[in-house]
Amino acid sequence: MVFAPDTEVALRTVVNLVNSAANGSEGLATQADLDHFLAAEGFSGSRARDGDELESVRRLRHELSELWTADEDAAVKTVNRLLQEAHALPQLVKHDDWDWHLHATTPEAPLVYRMSTEAAMALADVIRGKEMDRMRTCEAENCDAAVLDLSRNRSKRYCDTGNCANRAHVAAYRARQAATG
Repeated sequence: MVFAPDTEVALRTVVNLVNSAANGSEGLATQADLDHFLAAEGFSGSRARDGDELESVRRLRHELSELWTADEDAAVKTVNRLLQEAHALPQLVKHDDWDWHLHATTPEAPLVYRMSTEAAMALADVIRGKEMDRMRTCEAENCDAAVLDLSRNRSKRYCDTGNCANRAHVAAYRARQAATG
């Protein structure tokens, strides 16, 4: 494990949020899409369930997408702004199936503040640990999805949004076969 468990979960949520718009797709087109996303990510707390909430999550997705490929100074600036806007106040909490972990907003805070704070806290750990090189973009042709490399040897090259790794491996195999045959 590279980071604390709650940090890894938050980072995977960031990747999934960013990738909900990868390669020209729109995975958060409707309120139902957002409901499904939040359920899949295990996100709890209050919800407005309106168009403003959906739009604010899409704006956050765009900010996190830009942060994913930003340099360290730009990432720090964005992380600090996200924490400040949400009036983040880190505290240890234990709930549901989770042991002690950090929350920096209340369950009643607006969804976008809870999401941005979770992302910012996780990204702060990445930045402090000098691990930003684990935040990548898929190496497959025609794919711009985010990749989080938590492997021990830092070898993850492809996203989890589709079959990018499989397609690349098949193409390499066919190229080797063509070269020998």
